[in-house]
This record gives sequence, C-alpha cells and structure tokens, in this order.
Amino acid sequence: MKRSLLSAVCLLSLSASAETLTLQQALTRALQVNNTIERARAEITATDESRKQLLSAVMPRITLSGAGIRNSEEVAFGSGNDARTVLPRNDWNYRVVLSQPLYAGRREFRAYAQAQLGVANAREAERGTEDAVLLRVASSFQAIADADARITVEKKNMEIAESRRKQAQAFYEAGETTKVDVLRADTAIKAAQRLLAIAQQARQTAVSVLRQDLDLDGDIEVAAPEHPLPPLPAAEDLEHRAEESRADVAAAKNVVTIADLEVKKQRGFWLPTLTFDGGWVNQKSAFPASRYSYGAIRFNVPLLQSGEVEARIAQAKAKQKEAQLALEDAQRGAREDVRKALIDLHTAETALGLAKEQLAAAEAEYQQSFELYRAQESTSLDVAASETSLADARRAVAEETLNRDLSELRVWYAAGQLKNALGTGETK
Repeated sequence: MKRSLLSAVCLLSLSASAETLTLQQALTRALQVNNTIERARAEITATDESRKQLLSAVMPRITLSGAGIRNSEEVAFGSGNDARTVLPRNDWNYRVVLSQPLYAGRREFRAYAQAQLGVANAREAERGTEDAVLLRVASSFQAIADADARITVEKKNMEIAESRRKQAQAFYEAGETTKVDVLRADTAIKAAQRLLAIAQQARQTAVSVLRQDLDLDGDIEVAAPEHPLPPLPAAEDLEHRAEESRADVAAAKNVVTIADLEVKKQRGFWLPTLTFDGGWVNQKSAFPASRYSYGAIRFNVPLLQSGEVEARIAQAKAKQKEAQLALEDAQRGAREDVRKALIDLHTAETALGLAKEQLAAAEAEYQQSFELYRAQESTSLDVAASETSLADARRAVAEETLNRDLSELRVWYAAGQLKNALGTGETK
C-alpha cells in the first residue's frame, strides 16, 4: 500500500484524536491508500507486462546450444594428411543461432495492438474503480454530515420536550393539571433519546465505512461544505458525456476494436510465414567442416487446413457482433442511468423544498401552541402534537438534504464525470 508523507501525517493525527476532515482531504486520501484502487493499478502493470511479452514475439532471438558426446565407435576415412574423422569417439559441438520473424500474416502485430487495447481497458477499469470508491467515500462523508445534523435535530427535540415537561411540572405542582401531562412530556423525552441513539448509531456505521475506505483508525469529524458540487449541465450534455467518456463505455469500444483485430488476425492464418535464421557452428568433427556459419530464409505456406481457419474466422466474427451489441447496450445503459439519476435528483430537490416549507410551518405552529399552552389556553395534547410535527419536519429536512446530495453525486457518477465534479482530477 502506497502512503505519502501527507497520508502518514493525516493517519497519525486522526488516530490520536478526532480531527476535522474535509471532503477534499477524504477524496485525496482515498485515491492514495484505498486497496481496491491499488489492486486496479496493479492490474494495469500486469497487463502491460503481457503486452511486452507479445512484443518479444516479433523481436530477434539469439540462442546458444551445445553438446558433449561419447560414441561407442570412432569412424574415419582417408589416411595421412587426408584422414577425416566422421564420428569421433569423444565428440563435442556448439552453435550460436539468430532467428528473426519476417512475416506471419501480420498476426503478431495485431496481437500486440490487442494487448495495447487490453492495457487501455485496464486503465479504464482503474478509472471506473476510482469513481466507485470516490462515490462511496463522498456518500459516507455526506452520511456522517447528515447523522451529525440528525443528532442536532434530536437534541433540539429533547430540548423542546424538556421545556414542555418543565412547564407541565409547574402546572402539576400548582394543581392546575394532572400528572398525565408530565408523563406525556417524559414519553416525548424518551422517544427523542431513542431516536438520538439511532442517529448516533447511523453516524458510527458511516464512520466505519469511511474508515475502511481511508485506512484510518479512531473517530472522524467532518466539515461538510454547504454545496460541494458545481451546477449540473443540461440533461443532453450529461447523456452525451456518459456515452463518450464513461469508463464502461470506453472499455466496450476498445473491446469492439479488439474483436475487429481478431477477425483480421485469424485471416492471417491463410498467409505464408517467413523467418530468417543465421548461425555459427563449432564442432570437433572436421567433416564437413569444424567451423562454419550459415544463413537461411525459411517459409511455410498453408495449402490445406481442412476448414480450421474458416471456423476461427466465423467464431471471431460472432465475437465481433457480440462486442458491438455490448457497446450499444453500454451506451444505452449510460443514457438511461443519467436519466434515472436526474429523475431521482429532481424528486429529492422537490422533497427537500417541501420539507423546508413543512419545517417553517411546523416551527410557527409550535411557537403558537406552546404560548397558548403556557397561557393555559390549550391542552398538553395540542402542544405535544405540534412538537411531533416540528420534530418530524426537522428530520425530514435532514433526510431530504442527504437524499439531494447523494442524488446529485449519482448524477455525476452516471455521467462518468464524478472526478471532475469533486475536483480530484480530469476525466476523459
């Protein structure tokens, strides 16, 4: 796992005490230390090494081979100075051979081009992984901010319930009301405490997810911006961006190109292969010569392959069609993802606006109800009902604010532009 000096300092400070973490700090750290992203980056390296391996198929190769031999017989012909040993009893030889492919129907070049596209797809997979992790980190960050708001809401709800209990206790001690009003206020306090505990649990759950993504220990405090994302462009622009730049769509386009190259590569099996071999030989036997060199152009022409190449080409064409259909599905899915995300965002914005209006009305209702209750012109049931309306309205605003923020994040994610929107890097 890669850790920069900045990451190490951040880790030590956050593990020692709960310090404030901004959204940008969280996103930057996720790109540095998240293991899911690191695995995607490691896959790029592995794929690139496979590309280099394929490149070696068209490069020259030099080999050294030799042998030491003990024969049962020694055979020679001639005599005197003309004697030639054909088969020594103790023999040895070695040779250095250079081999260079010259032509093979361009199959190796097309395989190399496919490997390059494989590296490009690994990079697209990394980009998609980064977007998914950033979406999860931003969502967890917003969930913590929402949980903090919910905790504040429940504390306010406890305060108004305690205020009513204090007033009900005063009326009860003065003999103006029964203890039922006090008990109702106690019930409201306990309900607010229960919901406060639930909000605290939700916060810890979101903190746990964020800690895992950021490789942190200890509590996390967040400083949520008012509205961290830039204004959304028009729906048509978002759909166009999704079709052109989303990681899965870009990968599908590369797969189509790979399938096209595969068809051409299989057709290359109909063509002859041509190689050059050159070597130098040294041996004990002087027949035909103890030392000599050679060069050879070797070719192989396929005359009859019994339908093997035709079957390969047909299979490659079927894969080509599959890849084209998959690309169309990816583009169509990208457009629909943007449309669905925009619908969800519109619904969330409408719900948030209504929740704010509901809150304003509930606050006014509560103020008037409590004043009437304090003046004994209304019952505890009236003020309890207004308290409930106010508490529900406050929770609705917090919940719909989170829904709005998450929906907007998902719109940018669906368009493949999340990194640009969050300011963490450029997207294609």
